[in-house]
Amino acid sequence: MSTQPDLLYSEEEEALRAAVRDLLTDHCDAAGVIARTESDAPHDLALWKSLADGMGLAGLLVPEALGGQGATHREAAVVLEELGRAVAPVPYLSSAVVATEALLACGDEELLGRLASGRTVGVLAVGLHAAPDARPRTARVENGSLHGELTGVADATAADVLLVPADDGGLYAVAAGTATVTAQVSLDLTRPVATVTLDGAPGRRVGDAEPAVRRALRAGAGLLASEQLGVADRALTETVRYLKERKQFNRPVGGFQALKHRLAQLWLEVVSLRAAARAAADALATGADTDVTVAVAQAYAGPVAVRATEEAVQLHGGIGMTWEHPAHLHLKRAKADSIAYGTAGAHREALAALVDLRAP
Repeated sequence: MSTQPDLLYSEEEEALRAAVRDLLTDHCDAAGVIARTESDAPHDLALWKSLADGMGLAGLLVPEALGGQGATHREAAVVLEELGRAVAPVPYLSSAVVATEALLACGDEELLGRLASGRTVGVLAVGLHAAPDARPRTARVENGSLHGELTGVADATAADVLLVPADDGGLYAVAAGTATVTAQVSLDLTRPVATVTLDGAPGRRVGDAEPAVRRALRAGAGLLASEQLGVADRALTETVRYLKERKQFNRPVGGFQALKHRLAQLWLEVVSLRAAARAAADALATGADTDVTVAVAQAYAGPVAVRATEEAVQLHGGIGMTWEHPAHLHLKRAKADSIAYGTAGAHREALAALVDLRAP
């Protein structure tokens, strides 16, 4: 007899949340994030060092015997909620979740230990848009060297090691310095994407690409829902706060009934998103109905996060349209996340196949 998952946050998870939020409050203010997006170095590597090395968060999914924390996807989800709230420009999802999951599937202990320490940033060289069941573009292997061009790779500009799927079915670890990484124009400047060009780059085979990539993208999709929850929840919280303070006709704008209805509907959607995101994290941790639960979460998460951030921009009025206000950071992250690891439509199609409810 199966038991229902406990989707409430444990005391340990709440303590982890408080510690991460305190760090981000001190070192990841909105003005600093906006200033960084205007620079040549969008990633905050000092913040990444504090999160990964100082707090040990890069190794949450790595067993203790390999130098990690031996935690579960539930704890990683809490971290991603907070990173989403702050729109933190760090490669946590790409390195500590996606690349780490790929290496866990391959069993490469040496590289896993390096990623768990946070001193090495790993990135799976697959386009950010790829869904878990997609067949990603591969590099060509010739005499042990890799050739080809891979586009839309998130956080590649911050990577030390690239995990490259190849046409011989292998997954290869490639030093980022031996590849040409060219930044692409990104809507979300806090998670830039890039083109990776391989021209005879040496690679070391770490395992089979197909199961590793699928596992990595599934974990990425499932835990992305927690990041989207953080983005949506912060957008809603800040909008409610603003509407309580902003006055028109000598009364708070939030007191107008039409706005109350819009906020109430949004609150219901964000609460439902929290349930879906927590279920996905728990399913990844326990292995129970993982494919179905991740598909449900991603089918729901993208549209809710986009709607929450669009409402935030609109309900902040003129100030919400300015570059100096952080509303646009959340909107751009939500829009970029809505196509990351598969669109909502792609996940609905996958879900229909999983539960045998295909369209006629």
